[in-house]
Amino acid sequence: QVQLVESGGGLVQPGGSLRLSCAASGSIYSINAMGWYRQAPGKQRELVATITYGGNTRYADSVKERFTISRDNAKNTVYLQMNSLKPEDTAVYYCQIESRARHLGSYFNYWGQGTQVTVSS
Repeated sequence: QVQLVESGGGLVQPGGSLRLSCAASGSIYSINAMGWYRQAPGKQRELVATITYGGNTRYADSVKERFTISRDNAKNTVYLQMNSLKPEDTAVYYCQIESRARHLGSYFNYWGQGTQVTVSS
């Protein structure tokens, strides 16, 4: 079994910054992609950013040049640095990883429990 523990959410004023962390543990042999998604009230879950094991990144257009995704492979942890936050960034943020439990095993997707980010004055 794989557990993902997220932290770093909270209430911030527009223009402020937050840093989210997501640490993975459990039956992990290797992790391929890691990412962050978000879901605002009444909306579908959407991709925010992803990062491969080698460090290649992809961002939603709405967060480019404001958010930065990074990872620490030794700690099985992914981060999301969010700057210049806007009210429309308000959502529950979920981390997601693609990992396998053994060498040459199949990869499976796992999700964190979500952390609330609220941008409001």
